[in-house]
Amino acid sequence: MMHSTELKKAVGSGLLSFPVTHFNADLSFNEAGYRKHVESLSQFDAAALFAAGGTGEFFSLAPSEVPKVVKAAKASAGTTPIIAGTGYGTALAIEIAQAAEKAGADGLLLLPQYLMFCEQEGLIAHVKAVCQSVGIGVIVYNRDNAVLTADSLQRLSDACPNLVGFKDGVGDVDKVIEITTKLQDRLVYVGGMPTHEVYAQAYFAAGVTTYSSAVFNFVPALAQRFYVALRGGDQATVDMILKDFFFPFVALRNRRRGYAVSMIKAGLKLVGEDPGPVRPPLTDLQPDELALFRKIIDANELVSRSAAE
Repeated sequence: MMHSTELKKAVGSGLLSFPVTHFNADLSFNEAGYRKHVESLSQFDAAALFAAGGTGEFFSLAPSEVPKVVKAAKASAGTTPIIAGTGYGTALAIEIAQAAEKAGADGLLLLPQYLMFCEQEGLIAHVKAVCQSVGIGVIVYNRDNAVLTADSLQRLSDACPNLVGFKDGVGDVDKVIEITTKLQDRLVYVGGMPTHEVYAQAYFAAGVTTYSSAVFNFVPALAQRFYVALRGGDQATVDMILKDFFFPFVALRNRRRGYAVSMIKAGLKLVGEDPGPVRPPLTDLQPDELALFRKIIDANELVSRSAAE
């Protein structure tokens, strides 16, 4: 099990990703397919992988399935750290967190609670309870109905030594700057917007120098190429990849709600690996959308390029 300080260092060292969770036609967990996928991704130098995270359809998994997914990821990822998703109400989040820890997770990503919008005091109590229920490191995900202020994060950081990270999926860069300025290196900061690559330059300026890449699932070489160019100041390469791939990808993704996950599974299918369908309430791409997505992939020669790189 990785110490929380080691997890913090690992997360900040490079690009992160969320493997999709593979399902069979009957929507049961396809462990063999998932393990093969995680093993493949671990060869592309991800700093850490999130098992049963947002792109892994955490919201559609039963609590009992999360440790199964974590065990499968740990068995297949080699030395790559595995961070498990947890969430919902406090009692259930603790139950899932402890089961994930027992299954071997190196850390946790605390996703938003179910349904309720809450005051800061309630959010602090929730995050604190989850952190204190486990010994592994925790990254809190600011998104939707779980948005912590800089002051709240400071209080949590003082109270919870194993709170190691802050991931932002809101997009209020001014608030992110306030957080990074106030907490400095107490936390590791992770970008978590859908298709974060299109936001990455703004977040880098705000002190967020790593992010989780969903497209890493099906074009890992391209994802790493973009990340390296961004970190290295290669603006020409950044602009080219944004224009040729990410902007068309986002335009297609925005056609329907929930496609931030559906597109990734579709991308895997189009490059030759079938992860199975998404679980309801998400929906898979329509045939005409798949055809358009194939054109985007073919135009960028992503299958051959990923293999070559």
